[in-house]
Amino acid sequence: MKTSKRLEQALVKLYNAYHNNRLNPEDCAACAVGNILDNHDSWKHLSNDYGSLSLNYIGRVHQNLGRKFNGYTPLEILKIEKVFLEACGFKTPLCHYNPKPINPTSKDNLFNGLSAVVDILCQLDNIDNIMNYSKLFEQENGEPVYHLETFLT
Repeated sequence: MKTSKRLEQALVKLYNAYHNNRLNPEDCAACAVGNILDNHDSWKHLSNDYGSLSLNYIGRVHQNLGRKFNGYTPLEILKIEKVFLEACGFKTPLCHYNPKPINPTSKDNLFNGLSAVVDILCQLDNIDNIMNYSKLFEQENGEPVYHLETFLT
């Protein structure tokens, strides 16, 4: 499957963060977007609320100028983070009175978050979700419709 450079780089960073225990939804430099943006937290200044889709003045300026951060626009960055937080069990935007998961860094919560992020990253690049292997199990007349080699190339 052909992917964009930004998607490939984001997936490598998220994969490494997940497996090296460097993924934390409560840390702007270690969340999904923090990892995609090389563990910098400057992206948090694009919005006034963590987990919101509302760009603030700084975010709107960057968006209107066509700025991209590791290939992603400010609005795309906010979408990615919102999806990640919600899939990890948070109510967005984050604030002290909104519920949050009991163990936000459990592997189950993080995997749910990453699965949702991979889906939104694929949507942003207009490709099928690369984590969807359900086609491998489709059959026609008892024979597989698709073969593993198709998905691995």
